Amino acid sequence: MLDIAGELHCWIEEGRDFAVATVVAVGGSAPRGPGAALAVDSEGTVIGSVSGGCVEGAVYELCVQALQDGRTVLERFGYSDEDAFAVGLTCGGIIDVMVTPVDARAPVRPVLRAALSAAVRSEPAAVARVVRGPAGLLGRALLVRPDSPDESTDQRASGSPGESTDGSPGGSTDGSTDRGTAGGMEDRASHGSHGGSYEGGFGGHPELDRTAAAEARAMLDAGRTGTVDLSEDGSHCPGGLTLLVEANVPPPRMIVFGAIDFAAALVRAGKFLGHHVTVCDARPVFATRARFPEADEVVVDWPHRYLRSTPTDARTALCVLTHDAKFDIPLLKVALRMPAAFVGAMGSRRTHEDRERRLREAGVSEAELARLRSPIGLDLGARTPEETALSIAAEIVATRRGGTGIPLTGSGTPIHRDGAGRHGARAA
Repeated sequence: MLDIAGELHCWIEEGRDFAVATVVAVGGSAPRGPGAALAVDSEGTVIGSVSGGCVEGAVYELCVQALQDGRTVLERFGYSDEDAFAVGLTCGGIIDVMVTPVDARAPVRPVLRAALSAAVRSEPAAVARVVRGPAGLLGRALLVRPDSPDESTDQRASGSPGESTDGSPGGSTDGSTDRGTAGGMEDRASHGSHGGSYEGGFGGHPELDRTAAAEARAMLDAGRTGTVDLSEDGSHCPGGLTLLVEANVPPPRMIVFGAIDFAAALVRAGKFLGHHVTVCDARPVFATRARFPEADEVVVDWPHRYLRSTPTDARTALCVLTHDAKFDIPLLKVALRMPAAFVGAMGSRRTHEDRERRLREAGVSEAELARLRSPIGLDLGARTPEETALSIAAEIVATRRGGTGIPLTGSGTPIHRDGAGRHGARAA
């Protein structure tokens, strides 16, 4: 549902009645994962998608029906061997879709309003909904936020990185974008729990709400969307209820080191993939907003010094395009010891061999070196900056999703993979 948060937030603020259909479980080669959503308002306007087109017509009708009778329903769609033209997924997969009416009287509306409001403001929050269980609980929701009320909603660094390359005050940033928390939060009922406060609830056993809030907060901390099995009394015995937890976290960072033409193309690819993109270079003549208009930040500083001063996490992609040992070695020595999903460096195979030798001499261990993707990118035969950016972006996706990078034709490998994580969760 949070994948269409912008449009749904507008609808709910305008007072529209609507029904939202959410993918809550998938099997086989399903085109979209849990959390994908389609919504229909009372005028018949449609936004979003649950299958890329396979079953949208049938889901639309379910939404219309839900608006009429006010009932939450769970429907399974899969490929039909008997009739290829029957409603089903022609890709061969199976999806379970929950359709929930969200009209003015719906108990879930205040919780979804708070969740959508948090999502459009890039505030970390997770919404948990009952997607399997007693009919009276189906579709009920609660919302959790991070444990610390002072936790930043932005993963970027602020402040001066230090002195410039010539020893004068410097380390400036150009054009950074603030995403601070907006004021005017709507009134909401909050409840205490052993895992922190939460909003809304399922209307069942009190311990169920507290346990669900703790589980949702754990998945929010991991930045993951997925399902959790609980019993109706809140214990962790599976079989009673299934919750879908959708986590909204700030976009993952991509930091591109080296203000070259290849970097400009990689910035565009990173933005397309949904990253918050920073370009960093010690040379102010190259690191300018005019050369990188699509970057979220352009930083003038020594790369290794900036990297030490800025936060990274397990979703961050670090792309070293400087192709110069005086920048690469101190930068990679820092990068290979920081949390990051991907650390890659550009250069020929000869450059890579020389770089590894220098890094070993600088004290980088073999385990740390094993994290380095170099030469950066998949073998696409790329030549232009745009083709090279595509090869780098493809390797980042393959690393994140566990892909092989080989052609699907004749490979026999799965087309869609589940992200590794607790409760079968996937990365948000």
